[in-house]
Amino acid sequence: QVHLVESGGGLVQPGGSLRLSCAASGSILSINAMGWYRQAPGKQRELVAVITSGGSTNYADSVKGRFTISKVNAKNTVTLQMNSLKFEDTAVYYCKAVVITTMSSYVANYWGPGTRVTVSS
Repeated sequence: QVHLVESGGGLVQPGGSLRLSCAASGSILSINAMGWYRQAPGKQRELVAVITSGGSTNYADSVKGRFTISKVNAKNTVTLQMNSLKFEDTAVYYCKAVVITTMSSYVANYWGPGTRVTVSS
């Protein structure tokens, strides 16, 4: 199977920055895309940013200009640099990978356990 591990969450003041990282491991043939979602209390999980194997990116309107997603292919990792953080960025952030495993031609989504980001003064 495929496992994702996130790191980098924590407490930060408004206007501050955090950098999240996610590493994928397991029976991976290829990764089509990796990205970040978040879920705040009382809200549904929403897309934050994604990056494809070709390097194209997509961001939620609420984070454009503040967040940057990038990847390191050799380590199957994705990072999310978060700047100018706001109260409304407080959420549990989940890493997702779109993966083709070594034993299948099917594409499947895999999720990390989440890392908490709290923006508070």
